[in-house]
Amino acid sequence: MDYGIGIPSYIDAWREVKAAEEAGFTHAWFYDSQLIYSDVWATMALAAHHTSKIQLGTLVAIPSNRIAPVTAAAAASINKIAPGRVILGLGTGYTGRNTMGLPALTMKEFAEYTAQVKGLLAGEDVLFREGERERKRWIRLMHSKANSGRDEFFNIEDPIPVMLAANGPRGQKLVGELGDGWITTGRSAGVPKGLPRVSASAEAAGNSFDHAGGQGTKPYVTVLTSSCVLREGETLLSERVIRNVGPTLVPGVHAMWEGAYGPGANLGMEDADLAGEFDQYIRQYGDQKSPPTPDDRRYLDAHEGHYVYLKQGEEQFVSPELMARSLTGTGDDINRRLDEMEAIGIDNVALSAVDRWAAQELIADFSEEVIKRR
Repeated sequence: MDYGIGIPSYIDAWREVKAAEEAGFTHAWFYDSQLIYSDVWATMALAAHHTSKIQLGTLVAIPSNRIAPVTAAAAASINKIAPGRVILGLGTGYTGRNTMGLPALTMKEFAEYTAQVKGLLAGEDVLFREGERERKRWIRLMHSKANSGRDEFFNIEDPIPVMLAANGPRGQKLVGELGDGWITTGRSAGVPKGLPRVSASAEAAGNSFDHAGGQGTKPYVTVLTSSCVLREGETLLSERVIRNVGPTLVPGVHAMWEGAYGPGANLGMEDADLAGEFDQYIRQYGDQKSPPTPDDRRYLDAHEGHYVYLKQGEEQFVSPELMARSLTGTGDDINRRLDEMEAIGIDNVALSAVDRWAAQELIADFSEEVIKRR
């Protein structure tokens, strides 16, 4: 099992990434949401500069935030600083889209973007389309060693795996066809059903995951979750635990609200009653602001604090049942659950830290109570 620290990209996160590397973490994952966090590539560049062995990946970069050649160039540039340590995780978009009042990208758009980025990172010429008139032009990463003999700009000689985020059947099929690995959420609930879909799709497409940590048609699987190692006397609802884990759990409620009331989400998360309760809450929250939030901007309030903090009163949506879905418990509890996750095919747990203080606690506690005992 590999262990990753998940970073809501704040620009000086390199300090926590360096500490995670020293504590035995194998990966650092950086979130891409342009209206919420620092730029993901700038944050990763600093982390790359200050570390020497930890793997650095986007979790996940959103295609509509940057055209394919910009994403390819960014990943290949970081790969110059950290050769062979860069992973490009791609997804259809949650807050990277919903904070702009937009839904996630379609699978067709996602597939085309993935193919373009992979082609560029392989040194190939790629057909790029732009605009409503769909102008088509051939492009390549020109100043790479493979294409011009120059090596001061990009590193595409050390492979950059492109892992795809997918929770549903259509996305999992795409992972098998085009991906170098699979990223998913929800601790482990969707993995037993999803893995056969990914493997069947990979077999049909002739895709092998051997080159990127997988085994044949079985991909390397990363699960985004959150964790807090309970200290003596703490429970799932202790103040420190809620502060460090709660903000990583309520985005599911936000997605339910978006699906029922907002302009953006199409993530397939539905609970009419819970969405209704959150709608009442977010209206009250916005109405108390000065000036009050207009109705056509409620989604901006909904996503405030995403993976970083709970808005005032939002702790009411953090139930013991929700907390139990995270990797929170004693060291023994967490180790037992990691054994279960490993047994169903999970290779990497990306543990989300809400800020530098939570990251420091998680790195120290998880290293001592989990990593060193496995």
